Amino acid sequence: MRKQLKLWACLCLLLPAQLTMAQFDKYFEYKTLRMDFYHCGDKGNEEFYFDELFEEPYWGGSKTNLIDTMLYGNYNLNVYDATTDELIYSKGFSSLFWEWQTTVEATKIRKGCVETVVMPYPKQDVRIEITARNRQGKHIKKFEHFVDIDSYFIKKDRRLEYPTYEVLYSGAPARKVDIVLLPEGYTADEMEKFKADCHKFVEGLFSFSPFKERRNAFNVRAVLAPSAESGVDIPAENTWKTTLLNTSFYTFDSERYLMTFDNRSMRDLSANVPYDFIYIIANTQKYGGGAIYNLYGISVSGNIESAKVYVHEFCHLFAGLGDEYEGDVSYNDMYPTNVEPWEPNLTTLVDFDKKWKHLVKEGTPIPTPLNNTASRTVGAYEGGGYSTKGIYRAWPDCLMRTLVGNIFCPVCVEAIHRQIDFYTK
Repeated sequence: MRKQLKLWACLCLLLPAQLTMAQFDKYFEYKTLRMDFYHCGDKGNEEFYFDELFEEPYWGGSKTNLIDTMLYGNYNLNVYDATTDELIYSKGFSSLFWEWQTTVEATKIRKGCVETVVMPYPKQDVRIEITARNRQGKHIKKFEHFVDIDSYFIKKDRRLEYPTYEVLYSGAPARKVDIVLLPEGYTADEMEKFKADCHKFVEGLFSFSPFKERRNAFNVRAVLAPSAESGVDIPAENTWKTTLLNTSFYTFDSERYLMTFDNRSMRDLSANVPYDFIYIIANTQKYGGGAIYNLYGISVSGNIESAKVYVHEFCHLFAGLGDEYEGDVSYNDMYPTNVEPWEPNLTTLVDFDKKWKHLVKEGTPIPTPLNNTASRTVGAYEGGGYSTKGIYRAWPDCLMRTLVGNIFCPVCVEAIHRQIDFYTK
């Protein structure tokens, strides 16, 4: 009976891929439909408002795994066939607005951000739905929009069209993880420097396991788009640069948090190539960066720790891994201790069976005492997700906690492999 249950569980996990494998050509064209929307509110409230639809020439995603089985992110995009109401595409994601909602500023003012969801271009009318994860971890429907695919209001103009550069090519986009690298604060005279920094990104990312062993699963392309000035904004130093993506240190008044709210420019630039993930390389020596799951990542080009920063931030963006350190951020109460975090490498022990309990050796105490910071015993060590209490990580230290070492813990490694497989198999 147990074997039958295990077989049934395996079949259920495979079912979404089997269903969509034959359906891509039925439901979609091999290009992208992009929807921009306004995400507005304050600490306790959020609203979504439709902005624009765009037809973009490339689709970088899978043609087989169209239903997101990871269940990561604070939001979920669901796309339904308008006639049958069948779910034909879904994707989890997070947002900079959600992070802002956890700051003190969000208790004082209301704010709005432009955000984007993308999907393969439908052949027939669709219903787009966005759900948000509430404080109890449940998804609540927040937004709905019906798309008339024949509407002449779907924009086809290319607002930021630039030459592109192939950094790493391993195969057709549908079977690869496709990364687009965007330059920030590189002038026209610095495009060769940007190309060199793109190669540094690739060599840095693939110098760490398990990316090193899965290099052939990735394509990396760059968009050669110059800025008017070199560098990025540093508000506390009264440094302001005219750049294409308008990035800035001191996001949420955290010095090293380098981000941008200019979603439109970022998406317009990315549309020059097929992509799954957007990564910005900022032309500055100042240490910093950031990343949000299925939104974008960014880090600096010239710092001595660049390679480790690349891989750390990329794992937020790509694998949904959470920060395993405590403090040093402007967030407040990001992880309720009575709810299991969706990030695969953090737990409150509320539902530990669904996390990495299968990797814990028999006899290991849970929670696990921190007797040796060099230990490589998988357990549940308190401290992570910016909190000293109530949030647990799998190892005393790994690249999602500090940049002291050079390796990921087994839980992070497993999550990275799982995500690579989703995009390539």
